[in-house]
Amino acid sequence: MYLLDCTIIECNMLKITCFGEVLWDVFPTHKKIGGAPLNVAIRLQSFGNDVTIISAVGNDKRGDNLIDFIKESGVNTELIQVNSEYKTGKVKVMLNDKGSASYDIMFPRAWDKIELQNNAIERVKESDAFVFGSLVARDEQSKETLLALIETSKYAVFDVNLRKPYYTAELLISLLKKADFIKFNDDELFEISRYMGSKYNSLEQNLQFIANNTKAKSICVTKGRHGAVLLHQEKLFYNSGYEINVVDTVGAGDSFLASLISKLLNNTNPQEAIDFACAVGALVAQSEGANPILKIEDIKQFMNPVADK
Repeated sequence: MYLLDCTIIECNMLKITCFGEVLWDVFPTHKKIGGAPLNVAIRLQSFGNDVTIISAVGNDKRGDNLIDFIKESGVNTELIQVNSEYKTGKVKVMLNDKGSASYDIMFPRAWDKIELQNNAIERVKESDAFVFGSLVARDEQSKETLLALIETSKYAVFDVNLRKPYYTAELLISLLKKADFIKFNDDELFEISRYMGSKYNSLEQNLQFIANNTKAKSICVTKGRHGAVLLHQEKLFYNSGYEINVVDTVGAGDSFLASLISKLLNNTNPQEAIDFACAVGALVAQSEGANPILKIEDIKQFMNPVADK
C-alpha cells in the first residue's frame, strides 16, 4: 500500500507495538478508518518497520472490515481482540471552515475493553518502542492493561491526546512519568503543565518544566501550521512549519509522531528528524482522511522543491 525509500527514512527495521483505539471516523459525507494509535502504526509500517497493534473490535461487520484494512496496510493484527459484547469503535467527526476537527467519541466500545494477554506482554517486551495515548485509558479495563504493558516496555512513547471528558489530571501525570518520549500539541502542553504546578507562560519554559518533572529524554510539542519544537537530549530543535492548503487535520499529528520516532530511533540528526516529521504531517493535513498514501519522492519534493532533479 505504501512506497518506501530507505535513503530518506534511513530505515533499520524497528519492532514497534502500538496500543489503543481502532475505529471508524464518520464525517458528514463519508467515513474513514482511524484512531490515533492505528494511524501511527500504519505510518510506521509504511516506513518499513515491523509494527503490531494491540486493540479490540466488535464481532460485527465494521470490525471485520477494519481488521481487513489493517492487514492490507501491513500492520500485524494478531493482537486485535474480537469482543462479542461491545461494538466496534466509532467517532463522529465535525470539521470547521478551516479544516480543524472536533469529535464525538462513542462510549463504551470494544477498544475500551482490551484484555491483558500473555502474547501481548511478550510482544511489548521484544519491541524497540511501545506507543500509546491517553484516550484508551478512559475505561478501567483498557487502562489496567495499558499500565501493565508499559511496565514491560523498553521505550515508552506517550502520545498525549486530550479528548474531554475522557481524562483526569491524575491520569495524565501518572502516564507522563512512565514515558521515555512524550508528544503534546501546544494547548495540551500548557494545560498539563498547569496541572503539574507550572507558573511559566512560555512554551519553552513549560517544555523544560515537563522535562524536569519526568524521566523523558525526548519531548515534542506540535504547533499546527507553525511547526514543532523538539527537546531531545537537553537540546532544542525547531521547525517553523510548511505552507499548505489544509483539507482536514485528522491524523496529521499521528503521522508526524510516526515519522519523528522512526527517525530518532534510527539515530538521525534531530533537526533532520523534526523537519521530516513536520513535512509528513503537513502533507497529511492537505489530504483527505488520516492515512493518505505518501510517496517518498513527493515528500522530498515538498521539503526541497528547488533541489536538483
